[in-house]
Amino acid sequence: MITVAQALANLFTLVDPVAVETVPLIRANGRVLAADLQATRSQPPFAASAMDGYAVAGTAVKAGQTFKVIGEAAAGHRWNGTVGTGEALRIFTGAPLPDGTDHVIIQENISRDGDVITLDDSTNDKPHVRPAGADFRIGDQIKAPRLLSPSDIALLAAMNIAQVPVRRRPTVAIIATGDELVQPGEAPGDDQIIASNSYGLAALVENLGAQPRLLPIARDNQASLSLAFDLAADADLIVTIGGASVGDHDLVGSVAQTKGMEQSFYKVAMRPGKPLMAGRMGQAAMIGLPGNPVSAMVCGHVFLAPVIRKMLGLGEAAAPRDTARLAADVGANGPREHYMRAQITIDGVKVHTRQDSALLTVLADANCLAVRPAGDAPRKAGDMIEIIRL
Repeated sequence: MITVAQALANLFTLVDPVAVETVPLIRANGRVLAADLQATRSQPPFAASAMDGYAVAGTAVKAGQTFKVIGEAAAGHRWNGTVGTGEALRIFTGAPLPDGTDHVIIQENISRDGDVITLDDSTNDKPHVRPAGADFRIGDQIKAPRLLSPSDIALLAAMNIAQVPVRRRPTVAIIATGDELVQPGEAPGDDQIIASNSYGLAALVENLGAQPRLLPIARDNQASLSLAFDLAADADLIVTIGGASVGDHDLVGSVAQTKGMEQSFYKVAMRPGKPLMAGRMGQAAMIGLPGNPVSAMVCGHVFLAPVIRKMLGLGEAAAPRDTARLAADVGANGPREHYMRAQITIDGVKVHTRQDSALLTVLADANCLAVRPAGDAPRKAGDMIEIIRL
């Protein structure tokens, strides 16, 4: 068996970033920016009023000063002209400041009589002006790679960028295996269960920015598995679930080898998820996940997610870890690294008492994995522990 770190390093050698495509800005949210982009204009493109009020020359501002109002400017409606000594322009938020002004007196700090305004005794020392280019300037960059958020989309729009180069969404073919499986909504026999893993992994893959492709359940015979691999041949990544162990009905490894799989490793020193295998099959990388529901999902977070991030051009890195305090004592760990289902609470991290790899209810209640190194000694409440947020 190899360690989790060794398995992840081997997995990274199996994949490369996918190709780049250009998409309209409206479709770029959640995608990974593949090339640096430059602002094509400054924001704001002109000195603009930050408040409703009156634009004047700042040197003329003093308590009780009077000004003659000579015009009006609103957002999208510039006032063309120059404001002279003793003059003011009625101005609204977002409007460009006219020539001759660099200061806005907010409307609450004046009294007006016809076309004449008089300043009150406030200091009026704040200019209430947004300088040209205060947010960004022409040529300022958004650097790649970057997972684009709604805020990034707003920024790109303000930079007047309508087309965005992004990494293509990798296609991930998901193959559940086993005679005991039926699809959700079907009527299982007395000796059958619902194929839950593939749906959970498909949701994880989609959240990561890839494109899941759920294939029909492969039965425990060579013909069915062979057909499933043929259907997945054009995917960027093939993920099998179950059938990767050494039982008489665990045929994934042997059938994959008949399809030309070059095996990278088999078995990882971890709980849950020991019977994990990986390799390359044609143009695709392949990861064989264990069949137990929790094992498959934990391996999805620990291995599948970092692999997809590399394919999206986000570099080679393990799942991010934080540290948090334990809310209660936990016993010693065994010889394998253990990813324990746990929950972050106001009292600290509470590790679930039941850690059976078939218990999806426990996984659904968890919002993190508490990571225990191999041979980790007993921990006390208040000790710091590494976690992976789910």
